[in-house]
Amino acid sequence: MEDSKKSFYADLSLLITAFIWGAAFIATKNALNSNIKPFYIMALRFGIASVIPMIVFWKRVKKINKDYLKAGSIIGIFLFAGYALQTIGLQYTYAGKQAFLTGTNVVIVPFITWFITKEKPDIYSFVSVVLAFLGIGLLTLDNGIHINFGDFLTLLCAVCFAAHIVLVGELTKNRDPIILTIIQLGFTAIASIFCSLLFEPSPEKLDPKGIIAVLYLGIFSTMIAFLIQNVAQKYTNPIRASIMLCMESVFGFILSVIFLKEVFTFRMVAGCIMIFIGIIVSETKLSFLKPKCRERS
Repeated sequence: MEDSKKSFYADLSLLITAFIWGAAFIATKNALNSNIKPFYIMALRFGIASVIPMIVFWKRVKKINKDYLKAGSIIGIFLFAGYALQTIGLQYTYAGKQAFLTGTNVVIVPFITWFITKEKPDIYSFVSVVLAFLGIGLLTLDNGIHINFGDFLTLLCAVCFAAHIVLVGELTKNRDPIILTIIQLGFTAIASIFCSLLFEPSPEKLDPKGIIAVLYLGIFSTMIAFLIQNVAQKYTNPIRASIMLCMESVFGFILSVIFLKEVFTFRMVAGCIMIFIGIIVSETKLSFLKPKCRERS
C-alpha cells in the first residue's frame, strides 16, 4: 500500500512537471523573439538552474565522487543534446508542431527501456503509448505534417529526451537524485556556455520580456522541474513517466490559448481526451473493468 501511495504521488509530481514544461514553450518563444540566441538561452537557463541548487544543497554537493560525476554526465549529455536540438529547432518550426514531435519520445521510451533492461513492456503500455501518440497528433497537427529542418532537429531531440527519461530512471535507483540533478544541470550549463561562445554572437541587450522568460526557464522549467522529475522517477517506471510527461503538449496548448489567444479546435479537444485515456490505461491497466472476486466468508 505504501508503494502504491509513493507511485501515485510520483505520477502527480510528474504531471506538475509537465505543466511547468508546457508553459516553457511560450517562454522559450518569447526569449527567441527577444533576439537571444539558442545556446545563450540554454547557458542562462541551466546556469541559473545549476548554481542555486549547488548553494542550497551544498552539503550534498561535497559528497560528489567519480561515480556520481560519471552517471550525471551521461544523463547530462542527452539532456544537453535534447534541449540544444529543441531550442535551435524552434527557430524553424511552429511551437505546436514541435510539441507533437517532441512528444513522440513517449513512443521511443518503451523500446529504449526494452533494449536496456530486456524487459518487454506489457500490452497496456503499448496501447497507452499509441493512444498518447495519436492524441498528441490530433492535438497539434492541422493540415498534415511537413518535415522541415526544424522538424528534423526536433525528432532528434525526441530521441535524446526518451533516452534521458530511461537513464534517469535507471541511474537514480541507487543514487541521490538531487546530486545527479545538480551534475546534469551543471554539465548542460557548461556545454551551453562553451557552444554559445564558440558559435553565437553575444546578445546586445535583454528586454524585460526576455529576462522574465529566461528566469522562468531557469528557475521553474529547469531547476524545480528537474528536481521533481529526478526524485519522482525513483518511484515509478519510465513508460508511465513518459505518458505523464507527454501532457506537456496538452498544457502547452491550453496556456497558448489563454496567453497567446490561439484557437482551440474540436480536434485539439479530441487529442486531449485521447491522451487522457492513454494515461488511464497506463495507470490502471483497465483493472476497474475487471470483475472482482467475492471474498469467501
